[in-house]
Amino acid sequence: MTTETLPRPAFKKAGKDDFFKELNQQVQQRVLGNRKVQQRIVRKSLLLVVLYLAVYNGILLFGNNTQLLFFFYVATGFTMIMVFLNGFHDAAHGAVFSSRRYNEWYSYVLELFGSNSYIWKKRHLLLHHPYPNMQHWDVDFKQSDMVHIFPESPRKSIHRYQHLYMWPLYLFYTLNWLFIRDFKDFFGTKDNYLKRVAKIPAIEYVKLFAAKLFNLFFLVGVPMLVLQQPWYRVLAAFLVMHLTASAFGVTALLSTHADEHAEFPLPPEDGKLDMTWAMYQITETKDFSPDSKLANFLFGGFNHHVAHHLFPTVAHTYYPAITPIIREFADKYHLPYRAYPMVTAIRSHFMLLKKSGVQESVFATGEL
Repeated sequence: MTTETLPRPAFKKAGKDDFFKELNQQVQQRVLGNRKVQQRIVRKSLLLVVLYLAVYNGILLFGNNTQLLFFFYVATGFTMIMVFLNGFHDAAHGAVFSSRRYNEWYSYVLELFGSNSYIWKKRHLLLHHPYPNMQHWDVDFKQSDMVHIFPESPRKSIHRYQHLYMWPLYLFYTLNWLFIRDFKDFFGTKDNYLKRVAKIPAIEYVKLFAAKLFNLFFLVGVPMLVLQQPWYRVLAAFLVMHLTASAFGVTALLSTHADEHAEFPLPPEDGKLDMTWAMYQITETKDFSPDSKLANFLFGGFNHHVAHHLFPTVAHTYYPAITPIIREFADKYHLPYRAYPMVTAIRSHFMLLKKSGVQESVFATGEL
Protein backbone atom coordinates (compact mmCIF):
# COMPACT_ATOMS: atom_id res chain seq x y z
CA MET A 1 0.00 0.00 0.00
CA THR A 2 1.41 3.39 -1.01
CA THR A 3 1.15 6.52 1.12
CA GLU A 4 -1.18 7.97 -1.51
CA THR A 5 -3.75 5.20 -0.94
CA LEU A 6 -3.63 5.09 2.85
CA PRO A 7 -7.10 4.96 4.40
CA ARG A 8 -7.95 7.95 6.55
CA PRO A 9 -7.26 7.03 10.21
CA ALA A 10 -10.31 6.45 12.42
CA PHE A 11 -10.04 6.65 16.20
CA LYS A 12 -11.41 4.11 18.62
CA LYS A 13 -14.90 4.97 19.82
CA ALA A 14 -14.91 6.43 23.32
CA GLY A 15 -16.63 4.36 26.00
CA LYS A 16 -18.93 5.60 28.72
CA ASP A 17 -15.99 5.80 31.12
CA ASP A 18 -13.82 7.85 28.77
CA PHE A 19 -12.05 10.62 30.69
CA PHE A 20 -12.84 13.27 28.10
CA LYS A 21 -16.61 13.09 28.63
CA GLU A 22 -16.19 14.02 32.28
CA LEU A 23 -13.44 16.53 31.50
CA ASN A 24 -15.58 18.26 28.89
CA GLN A 25 -18.47 18.46 31.33
CA GLN A 26 -16.26 20.04 33.99
CA VAL A 27 -14.84 22.58 31.54
CA GLN A 28 -18.33 23.52 30.36
CA GLN A 29 -19.55 24.01 33.93
CA ARG A 30 -16.50 25.65 35.50
CA VAL A 31 -14.99 27.73 32.70
CA LEU A 32 -16.93 28.31 29.51
CA GLY A 33 -19.91 30.04 31.09
CA ASN A 34 -17.87 33.23 31.62
CA ARG A 35 -18.60 35.27 28.48
CA LYS A 36 -16.27 38.08 29.60
CA VAL A 37 -13.35 35.78 28.78
CA GLN A 38 -14.70 35.42 25.24
CA GLN A 39 -14.92 39.19 24.89
CA ARG A 40 -11.23 39.45 25.74
CA ILE A 41 -10.15 37.60 22.61
CA VAL A 42 -12.39 39.75 20.42
CA ARG A 43 -10.76 42.91 21.79
CA LYS A 44 -7.29 41.41 21.68
CA SER A 45 -7.63 40.17 18.09
CA LEU A 46 -8.92 43.49 16.77
CA LEU A 47 -6.46 45.63 18.71
CA LEU A 48 -3.52 43.59 17.45
CA VAL A 49 -4.53 44.21 13.83
CA VAL A 50 -4.76 47.93 14.58
CA LEU A 51 -1.33 47.74 16.24
CA TYR A 52 0.12 45.95 13.20
CA LEU A 53 -1.13 48.65 10.85
CA ALA A 54 0.02 51.41 13.20
CA VAL A 55 3.53 49.97 13.44
CA TYR A 56 3.64 49.55 9.66
CA ASN A 57 2.77 53.23 9.31
CA GLY A 58 5.74 53.92 11.56
CA ILE A 59 7.93 52.64 8.72
CA LEU A 60 6.45 55.21 6.33
CA LEU A 61 6.42 58.10 8.80
CA PHE A 62 9.82 57.64 10.46
CA GLY A 63 11.71 55.33 8.11
CA ASN A 64 13.99 58.04 6.71
CA ASN A 65 15.91 57.58 9.94
CA THR A 66 17.79 54.31 9.36
CA GLN A 67 17.63 53.18 12.98
CA LEU A 68 13.88 53.79 13.11
CA LEU A 69 13.47 52.10 9.73
CA PHE A 70 14.87 48.85 11.13
CA PHE A 71 13.07 49.29 14.45
CA PHE A 72 9.64 49.63 12.85
CA TYR A 73 10.27 46.80 10.39
CA VAL A 74 11.20 44.50 13.27
CA ALA A 75 8.16 45.69 15.23
CA THR A 76 5.98 45.02 12.17
CA GLY A 77 7.26 41.45 12.00
CA PHE A 78 6.76 40.96 15.72
CA THR A 79 3.16 42.20 15.61
CA MET A 80 2.51 40.09 12.49
CA ILE A 81 3.34 36.96 14.51
CA MET A 82 1.27 38.29 17.42
CA VAL A 83 -1.74 38.64 15.10
CA PHE A 84 -1.14 35.15 13.72
CA LEU A 85 -0.81 33.45 17.11
CA ASN A 86 -3.42 35.46 19.01
CA GLY A 87 -6.05 36.25 16.41
CA PHE A 88 -5.82 34.42 13.11
CA HIS A 89 -5.21 31.00 14.64
CA ASP A 90 -8.29 31.26 16.84
CA ALA A 91 -10.40 32.66 14.00
CA ALA A 92 -9.36 29.72 11.80
CA HIS A 93 -10.87 27.49 14.48
CA GLY A 94 -14.01 29.63 14.62
CA ALA A 95 -13.11 30.68 18.17
CA VAL A 96 -12.95 34.50 18.07
CA PHE A 97 -16.43 35.59 16.98
CA SER A 98 -19.77 33.87 17.40
CA SER A 99 -20.40 34.55 13.70
CA ARG A 100 -18.77 32.13 11.26
CA ARG A 101 -18.68 34.92 8.68
CA TYR A 102 -16.74 37.24 10.98
CA ASN A 103 -14.18 34.52 11.71
CA GLU A 104 -13.83 33.97 7.98
CA TRP A 105 -13.29 37.68 7.37
CA TYR A 106 -10.68 37.90 10.09
CA SER A 107 -8.87 34.91 8.58
CA TYR A 108 -8.01 37.05 5.56
CA VAL A 109 -5.28 38.73 7.59
CA LEU A 110 -3.17 35.81 6.37
CA GLU A 111 -3.57 37.14 2.83
CA LEU A 112 -2.32 40.48 4.14
CA PHE A 113 0.76 38.60 5.34
CA GLY A 114 1.24 37.09 1.87
CA SER A 115 -0.13 33.59 2.44
CA ASN A 116 -3.37 31.74 1.70
CA SER A 117 -5.90 31.26 4.49
CA TYR A 118 -7.88 28.59 2.65
CA ILE A 119 -4.95 26.21 2.26
CA TRP A 120 -3.63 26.96 5.76
CA LYS A 121 -6.95 25.96 7.32
CA LYS A 122 -7.09 22.76 5.28
CA ARG A 123 -3.59 21.82 6.41
CA HIS A 124 -4.20 22.69 10.01
CA LEU A 125 -7.78 21.54 10.58
CA LEU A 126 -7.85 18.40 8.44
CA LEU A 127 -4.32 17.05 8.88
CA HIS A 128 -2.43 18.46 11.84
CA HIS A 129 -5.21 18.71 14.40
CA PRO A 130 -6.76 15.26 14.01
CA TYR A 131 -3.39 13.50 13.63
CA PRO A 132 -0.57 15.42 15.37
CA ASN A 133 2.83 13.74 14.91
CA MET A 134 1.34 10.90 12.84
CA GLN A 135 3.59 9.85 9.99
CA HIS A 136 2.11 10.24 6.50
CA TRP A 137 -0.66 12.52 7.85
CA ASP A 138 0.65 15.42 9.94
CA VAL A 139 1.79 17.75 7.19
CA ASP A 140 3.46 20.14 9.66
CA PHE A 141 6.26 17.60 10.11
CA LYS A 142 6.69 16.86 6.42
CA GLN A 143 7.92 20.09 4.89
CA SER A 144 11.51 19.76 3.73
CA ASP A 145 14.13 17.12 3.04
CA MET A 146 16.56 19.34 4.93
CA VAL A 147 15.27 18.04 8.27
CA HIS A 148 14.65 14.47 9.41
CA ILE A 149 11.96 14.05 12.07
CA PHE A 150 9.57 11.35 10.85
CA PRO A 151 11.35 7.99 11.38
CA GLU A 152 9.97 6.66 8.09
CA SER A 153 11.41 9.57 6.09
CA PRO A 154 14.65 8.92 4.18
CA ARG A 155 17.71 9.79 6.26
CA LYS A 156 20.56 11.54 4.47
CA SER A 157 24.14 11.93 5.59
CA ILE A 158 23.62 15.67 6.05
CA HIS A 159 20.98 15.02 8.71
CA ARG A 160 23.64 14.10 11.27
CA TYR A 161 24.37 17.84 11.38
CA GLN A 162 20.76 19.05 11.44
CA HIS A 163 20.94 19.96 15.14
CA LEU A 164 23.50 22.57 14.06
CA TYR A 165 22.23 23.90 10.74
CA MET A 166 18.49 23.87 11.45
CA TRP A 167 18.76 26.66 14.03
CA PRO A 168 19.91 29.30 11.52
CA LEU A 169 17.52 27.85 8.93
CA TYR A 170 14.61 28.30 11.34
CA LEU A 171 15.22 32.04 11.05
CA PHE A 172 14.00 31.79 7.44
CA TYR A 173 10.71 30.17 8.46
CA THR A 174 8.41 33.02 7.38
CA LEU A 175 10.39 33.65 4.19
CA ASN A 176 10.13 29.96 3.38
CA TRP A 177 6.38 30.19 3.89
CA LEU A 178 6.14 33.26 1.67
CA PHE A 179 8.22 31.95 -1.23
CA ILE A 180 8.25 28.13 -1.01
CA ARG A 181 5.83 26.35 1.32
CA ASP A 182 2.57 27.66 -0.13
CA PHE A 183 3.71 26.79 -3.65
CA LYS A 184 4.56 23.25 -2.53
CA ASP A 185 1.02 22.89 -1.18
CA PHE A 186 -0.55 24.17 -4.37
CA PHE A 187 1.72 22.64 -7.01
CA GLY A 188 3.78 19.93 -5.30
CA THR A 189 3.26 16.30 -6.30
CA LYS A 190 5.74 14.53 -4.00
CA ASP A 191 4.29 13.52 -0.62
CA ASN A 192 1.53 16.11 -0.92
CA TYR A 193 -0.61 15.01 2.03
CA LEU A 194 -2.91 17.96 1.54
CA LYS A 195 -4.27 16.86 -1.82
CA ARG A 196 -5.54 13.63 -0.23
CA VAL A 197 -8.11 15.59 1.73
CA ALA A 198 -8.75 18.77 -0.27
CA LYS A 199 -9.37 19.79 -3.87
CA ILE A 200 -8.11 23.35 -4.23
CA PRO A 201 -10.60 25.69 -5.98
CA ALA A 202 -9.27 27.63 -8.96
CA ILE A 203 -9.95 30.97 -7.24
CA GLU A 204 -7.46 30.09 -4.50
CA TYR A 205 -4.65 29.94 -7.06
CA VAL A 206 -5.51 33.50 -8.07
CA LYS A 207 -5.68 34.60 -4.43
CA LEU A 208 -2.33 32.93 -3.72
CA PHE A 209 -0.43 35.01 -6.27
CA ALA A 210 -2.45 38.17 -5.57
CA ALA A 211 -1.68 37.95 -1.83
CA LYS A 212 2.04 37.51 -2.40
CA LEU A 213 2.28 40.35 -4.89
CA PHE A 214 0.29 42.64 -2.60
CA ASN A 215 2.42 41.71 0.42
CA LEU A 216 5.65 42.52 -1.42
CA PHE A 217 4.21 45.80 -2.71
CA PHE A 218 2.86 46.68 0.76
CA LEU A 219 6.04 45.89 2.71
CA VAL A 220 8.75 46.58 0.14
CA GLY A 221 7.36 48.57 -2.79
CA VAL A 222 5.52 51.28 -0.86
CA PRO A 223 8.42 52.05 1.52
CA MET A 224 10.80 52.22 -1.44
CA LEU A 225 8.48 54.71 -3.16
CA VAL A 226 7.77 56.82 -0.07
CA LEU A 227 11.08 56.87 1.78
CA GLN A 228 14.31 58.60 0.87
CA GLN A 229 16.25 55.44 1.57
CA PRO A 230 18.25 53.39 -0.94
CA TRP A 231 16.36 50.31 -2.17
CA TYR A 232 18.89 47.89 -0.70
CA ARG A 233 18.43 49.32 2.81
CA VAL A 234 14.67 48.90 2.65
CA LEU A 235 15.15 45.35 1.37
CA ALA A 236 17.63 44.64 4.18
CA ALA A 237 15.12 45.89 6.77
CA PHE A 238 12.45 43.67 5.20
CA LEU A 239 14.75 40.65 5.51
CA VAL A 240 15.65 41.49 9.12
CA MET A 241 11.91 41.74 9.83
CA HIS A 242 11.41 38.17 8.61
CA LEU A 243 14.43 36.80 10.48
CA THR A 244 13.27 38.23 13.80
CA ALA A 245 9.62 37.32 13.18
CA SER A 246 10.66 33.74 12.45
CA ALA A 247 12.67 33.54 15.67
CA PHE A 248 9.59 34.62 17.63
CA GLY A 249 7.12 32.40 15.81
CA VAL A 250 9.24 29.27 15.70
CA THR A 251 9.68 29.48 19.47
CA ALA A 252 6.00 28.66 19.87
CA LEU A 253 5.84 26.10 17.08
CA LEU A 254 8.87 24.06 18.22
CA SER A 255 7.73 23.81 21.81
CA THR A 256 4.43 21.96 21.42
CA HIS A 257 4.94 18.60 19.68
CA ALA A 258 8.49 17.82 18.60
CA ASP A 259 10.70 17.01 21.58
CA GLU A 260 13.06 14.18 22.43
CA HIS A 261 10.25 12.23 24.14
CA ALA A 262 7.77 12.65 21.29
CA GLU A 263 6.33 9.69 19.46
CA PHE A 264 5.73 9.71 15.71
CA PRO A 265 3.45 6.72 15.19
CA LEU A 266 2.65 4.99 11.94
CA PRO A 267 -1.03 4.72 11.06
CA PRO A 268 -2.40 1.17 10.84
CA GLU A 269 -2.76 -0.19 7.31
CA ASP A 270 -6.50 -0.63 7.82
CA GLY A 271 -6.78 2.89 9.29
CA LYS A 272 -8.32 1.73 12.57
CA LEU A 273 -6.58 3.25 15.59
CA ASP A 274 -6.67 1.45 18.92
CA MET A 275 -6.85 4.76 20.80
CA THR A 276 -9.56 7.35 21.35
CA TRP A 277 -9.24 10.80 19.83
CA ALA A 278 -8.85 12.51 23.21
CA MET A 279 -6.20 10.08 24.47
CA TYR A 280 -4.26 10.52 21.25
CA GLN A 281 -4.33 14.32 21.55
CA ILE A 282 -3.05 14.36 25.11
CA THR A 283 -0.37 11.79 24.27
CA GLU A 284 1.04 13.66 21.28
CA THR A 285 0.86 17.23 22.62
CA LYS A 286 2.59 19.13 25.40
CA ASP A 287 2.49 22.52 27.12
CA PHE A 288 5.30 24.99 27.65
CA SER A 289 5.38 27.65 30.36
CA PRO A 290 1.61 27.38 30.97
CA ASP A 291 1.83 29.35 34.24
CA SER A 292 3.55 32.34 32.66
CA LYS A 293 1.30 35.37 32.13
CA LEU A 294 3.77 36.76 29.61
CA ALA A 295 3.69 33.53 27.58
CA ASN A 296 -0.12 33.53 27.76
CA PHE A 297 -0.20 37.03 26.30
CA LEU A 298 2.46 36.56 23.62
CA PHE A 299 1.75 33.08 22.32
CA GLY A 300 -2.03 33.07 22.09
CA GLY A 301 -2.58 29.82 23.95
CA PHE A 302 0.07 27.85 22.05
CA ASN A 303 1.73 27.34 25.42
CA HIS A 304 -1.53 25.68 26.60
CA HIS A 305 -1.34 23.32 23.66
CA VAL A 306 -2.97 20.32 25.33
CA ALA A 307 -6.04 22.42 26.10
CA HIS A 308 -6.02 23.69 22.54
CA HIS A 309 -5.96 20.21 21.01
CA LEU A 310 -8.68 18.95 23.35
CA PHE A 311 -10.82 22.10 22.93
CA PRO A 312 -9.80 23.51 19.51
CA THR A 313 -12.94 25.61 19.00
CA VAL A 314 -12.56 27.36 22.36
CA ALA A 315 -10.84 30.76 22.52
CA HIS A 316 -7.31 30.71 23.89
CA THR A 317 -8.27 33.25 26.58
CA TYR A 318 -10.03 30.36 28.35
CA TYR A 319 -7.01 28.06 28.35
CA PRO A 320 -5.32 29.31 31.55
CA ALA A 321 -8.50 28.22 33.39
CA ILE A 322 -8.84 24.93 31.47
CA THR A 323 -5.26 23.68 31.93
CA PRO A 324 -5.56 23.24 35.75
CA ILE A 325 -8.62 21.05 35.17
CA ILE A 326 -6.66 18.95 32.67
CA ARG A 327 -3.95 18.54 35.30
CA GLU A 328 -6.56 17.35 37.80
CA PHE A 329 -7.76 14.71 35.36
CA ALA A 330 -4.20 13.73 34.46
CA ASP A 331 -3.57 12.95 38.14
CA LYS A 332 -6.91 11.20 38.53
CA TYR A 333 -6.69 9.01 35.41
CA HIS A 334 -2.88 8.78 35.08
CA LEU A 335 -2.91 10.58 31.75
CA PRO A 336 0.39 11.39 29.94
CA TYR A 337 0.10 15.17 30.39
CA ARG A 338 3.43 16.98 29.94
CA ALA A 339 4.49 20.57 30.55
CA TYR A 340 7.95 22.12 30.46
CA PRO A 341 9.51 25.56 30.80
CA MET A 342 9.97 27.08 27.36
CA VAL A 343 13.78 26.86 27.53
CA THR A 344 13.56 23.16 28.42
CA ALA A 345 11.15 22.54 25.54
CA ILE A 346 13.48 24.22 23.04
CA ARG A 347 16.48 22.30 24.38
CA SER A 348 14.50 19.09 24.04
CA HIS A 349 13.78 19.89 20.40
CA PHE A 350 17.52 20.27 19.91
CA MET A 351 17.99 16.76 21.31
CA LEU A 352 15.30 15.43 18.98
CA LEU A 353 17.16 16.85 15.98
CA LYS A 354 20.45 15.44 17.19
CA LYS A 355 19.16 11.93 17.88
CA SER A 356 16.88 11.59 14.87
CA GLY A 357 19.68 12.72 12.59
CA VAL A 358 21.89 9.74 13.39
CA GLN A 359 19.75 6.88 14.74
CA GLU A 360 17.43 4.61 12.82
CA SER A 361 13.78 4.95 13.82
CA VAL A 362 14.60 5.96 17.38
CA PHE A 363 11.17 7.54 17.77
CA ALA A 364 9.10 5.01 15.82
CA THR A 365 6.39 3.38 17.90
CA GLY A 366 4.88 1.00 15.37
CA GLU A 367 1.22 1.00 14.52
CA LEU A 368 -1.37 2.38 16.89
